[in-house]
Amino acid sequence: MTGPQAHGGEAALHVHVPAELRLFLPSRLRRRAAAEDPHGVSCPYDGTSSLGHVVQSLGVPLTEVSELRVDGVAVPDSHRPPDGTHLTLIPVPRPQPLPPSAPAPLRFVLDVHLGALARRLRLLGVDTAYRNDADDAELVRQANAERRVLLTQDRGLLRRRTLWLGAYVRGSRPDDQVTDVLARFAPPLHPWTRCPACNGTLAAVAKDQIADQLPPGTRRTYQSFTRCVACGRLYWAGAHHARLTARVEAARRASEGDGEDPGEGEEPG
Repeated sequence: MTGPQAHGGEAALHVHVPAELRLFLPSRLRRRAAAEDPHGVSCPYDGTSSLGHVVQSLGVPLTEVSELRVDGVAVPDSHRPPDGTHLTLIPVPRPQPLPPSAPAPLRFVLDVHLGALARRLRLLGVDTAYRNDADDAELVRQANAERRVLLTQDRGLLRRRTLWLGAYVRGSRPDDQVTDVLARFAPPLHPWTRCPACNGTLAAVAKDQIADQLPPGTRRTYQSFTRCVACGRLYWAGAHHARLTARVEAARRASEGDGEDPGEGEEPG
């Protein structure tokens, strides 16, 4: 079968990229996709590569695509189409359906550049593993072994075929990233139940058991305390409590669908 050609008579595929996925395209292709070209984004095709390879060569991680359609028919990412095929990318729906092997409640592991997001998710009571020195292989191993969704802004990491489940985090501000994760995965929220520092669970502790560990001003002013069962850190409703409470309430609204949409996102690095 022959069809429309790429530059210089080369074989080509024509890929329709919806607005939700255009942030992943190179700038020149993003402009063309935004113009709603009826032929879609034209890309050279060697006739042997799988659709999955073609999509990722455009910069779009397969973790962000729920379905590939050729002439309206869903096909696997291993499909090898004829020249001139029109391919449509269907973005992952929100909230995203999860595989049967996903634990309940859902757990996450975050890439090293998402430390602020990790602390915010822990503040909301979401089980969030994070280390600032973990390499890519360690992240994939932990995600697979513990059935955690790997959150990252590294598209190369999401291309690893051994990865159980991953997702690209949209937004550069931690608040926008939280909104994005909550909209996509809708994890149950249990604020003030996890240690923001280590992800351990928090338990109430009597003041008289920890009085000798408290600064004098804190000992005089506060009566209610929690302690991390893993690292032993102590928490109380101190000077930053109002700011943290505002973050929690904003996240609650976002999880209920009332938060601001982070939009299509910035161009990935």
